[in-house]
Amino acid sequence: MGEALVGSLTQVFQLETLLLMLVGIALGFAVGILPGLGGAVTLALMLPFTVGLEPVQAFAFLLGMLAVTSTAGDITSVLFGVPGEATSAATVLDGHPMTKRGQAGRALGAVLSASALGAAFGAIVLVAIIPIVRPLVLSFGPAEFFVLTVLGLTFVVALSGKQMLKGLLMATFGVLVAMVGIDAQEGVPRYAFGELYLWAGIPLVPLVVGLFGGTELLQLMLSRRSISRAEAEVATAGASSASGDLSGLGRGVRDSFAHWWLVVRSSAIGVGVGMVPGVGGSVAQFLAYGHAQQTSTHPEEFGKGSIEGVIAAGSANNAKDSGALIPTVAFGIPGGAATAVLLSAFLVVGLDPGPEMLTSDLDVTLSMAWVTILANIVAVAVGFLLVRQLTRLTTMPGTYIVPALLMLLTVGAFTASNNFGDVVVMLGAAVIGVLCVRWDWPRVPFLLAVVLGSIAERYLFLSYSLYGFEWLTRPLVLIVAAIIVVTLARPLWRRRRSAAAAQLEETGERL
Repeated sequence: MGEALVGSLTQVFQLETLLLMLVGIALGFAVGILPGLGGAVTLALMLPFTVGLEPVQAFAFLLGMLAVTSTAGDITSVLFGVPGEATSAATVLDGHPMTKRGQAGRALGAVLSASALGAAFGAIVLVAIIPIVRPLVLSFGPAEFFVLTVLGLTFVVALSGKQMLKGLLMATFGVLVAMVGIDAQEGVPRYAFGELYLWAGIPLVPLVVGLFGGTELLQLMLSRRSISRAEAEVATAGASSASGDLSGLGRGVRDSFAHWWLVVRSSAIGVGVGMVPGVGGSVAQFLAYGHAQQTSTHPEEFGKGSIEGVIAAGSANNAKDSGALIPTVAFGIPGGAATAVLLSAFLVVGLDPGPEMLTSDLDVTLSMAWVTILANIVAVAVGFLLVRQLTRLTTMPGTYIVPALLMLLTVGAFTASNNFGDVVVMLGAAVIGVLCVRWDWPRVPFLLAVVLGSIAERYLFLSYSLYGFEWLTRPLVLIVAAIIVVTLARPLWRRRRSAAAAQLEETGERL
């Protein structure tokens, strides 16, 4: 194992391999900054260029590209409230409110450093767990996958805090939206209203872009102010020195190291969820975010600019990529859309996932871990170099920056499938987002329910078809069900305890 690690690192540091990795990093950074394009789409477009390359060179190019899209997407999420990637949506929840308070540098420093630490953690786990992961993942059946999706929905409903009923209603609405399209079991359209475009369902990319980015853009247009509303930063926008931004950046980095245990836990969640095929990276972020809120000593700050929320989302976002590689390499089951494209790359360069990737081609497998670490280090370094310029964009008047953002939103939504219907979906999602903000309804339960709705339906159908009602008695199902009950009961218990404490304090004051 040690010789393979050294040999794989030697191959990665060959000049041609390093150059290909840097090209991939540059493409991934640009794609991550642009809202809606997505790492999987870019990998698919670049796949033909791997023909004729050596396996390590091909994966240096492709993984270098994939590894940095999440990091770059977090930058867009923090500064503009527009998820550069669908998997960066949770970063918006606290990263953008910090930008509005004039703490963009601190938020970027935290999310970039947490991303690098999460990527390193994920790569280490990838190396350590590959030999033992096959029996673990094969022990999961449709029933276990179904309760995991329910657990994801439970976490996000619990995130609503005092608005659990609203969160539940929004999650229900999201499940209904997820039902739009062809019924996979019956083969008939549902809620399509005679529109052929809806047969494929509501596309996720324009929905995410509109629900978060479109909402922030509309509010920015109406306010006619800069993104950052902190008076001190706005007043000194033209004359502020680099020291202010750099001090905020350094503080964000220190925050990540100060919350190192949160980084480890969130990264572990990212790796664990990434290993489950088909669940997706956005689920990993929201689960880590929900865990951070439930274990925080200041849960009321989440959604308003909590540094813990930023760190948890950033850590999980990069760690999940390494987790998704584990089932892909071990037995050819892609953990998500991007790793499905990578699986095609295996075939292009003549590799067979499975035992060969863990024995004769072990050096290629281990090179993926090295590429993931190196690519994220480079991406974070580039982010640190550009943070001053990127942060200054947030102090520009909205009338200057809205046209450019509107163009990016429209292009990002349209390029998802090159269909004008995606732009309509984006605008509709933006309207829903504005209404949610106006009347204080949570958007996150709706989004995650859309992501998980079709997955939950598929696994529920398979569970019943294979086991009848006996799937309810499977050990792993019972364990996850117990976690679901605790997750739902904990906020209610906290609220009841707070109410009792307030009543006791009021009684003491009267006496």
